[in-house]
Amino acid sequence: MAIGAAVGKGGVNDLADVIVVQHLLNDWLADTGQTVLPTTGNCGPLTIAAIEGFQVRVLGATKPDGRIDPGGRTWNALSTRAGPAPAPALSGAAWWHANQARFPNSAAIGDLVQPFRDRVTAFVAALKEAGATVKVSATSRNRTRAHLMHYSWRIANGSVAPKDAPAVPGLDIKWDHGDLASSRKAAQEMVDLFGIAFQPSLTSRHIDARAIDMTIGWAGTIQVKDRSGRPRAVSAPRSGDTNKDLHAIGATYGVIKLASDPPHWSDDGR
Repeated sequence: MAIGAAVGKGGVNDLADVIVVQHLLNDWLADTGQTVLPTTGNCGPLTIAAIEGFQVRVLGATKPDGRIDPGGRTWNALSTRAGPAPAPALSGAAWWHANQARFPNSAAIGDLVQPFRDRVTAFVAALKEAGATVKVSATSRNRTRAHLMHYSWRIANGSVAPKDAPAVPGLDIKWDHGDLASSRKAAQEMVDLFGIAFQPSLTSRHIDARAIDMTIGWAGTIQVKDRSGRPRAVSAPRSGDTNKDLHAIGATYGVIKLASDPPHWSDDGR
């Protein structure tokens, strides 16, 4: 089996070549529990995204090009499914790109546990009905991802030695690179890629799907209904992070604001 010309981003994308690649990608996607592609021979965004995903997760590429060239590294790994570069064990940017997708977080309200899910749904509906904008950035957090975020932060900032980061079953990562400077640099690469601004908690309510991070804003004065259906006026400051009137309304729904963490609400204020 072979392709005659490049497939993917910037490729020739001959129909027959694209179909070959789509079938090979589908073998990998199915093996890894992902959604398979339609084998139409059309190299659209889904096929290119699948190529990039293969390059990241199998080849450890940090800058996937979304292209498969005849005889190239991506083609050889995809067509033989043998001998691809193993995911790196040493922490750092390469590890993050190759592995972090295995530990996804969620920003879906539907992934919260009950009864908090229904409470949040009702509160957000009241906010939107009143004319507020609501942007959800996080709900449920993968426990292993929380561990990675926590220890990448602590190692990068020097509060824990790389050798002292505890092992987690099923997580193949080596924090200790043999010298402290290299270890901290690699940890900082992961901090940057995770987009962490504060030390992540290992006991966050997000891990139990009992918290939501959301940015709430509005113009002027709005009337937000509390859980009993009574409208309450909410004006300045026009941010869900700091407006205590809005926090009080949220509390009637059982959605409690944590004042020390700007976007964070939970079922108990922690």
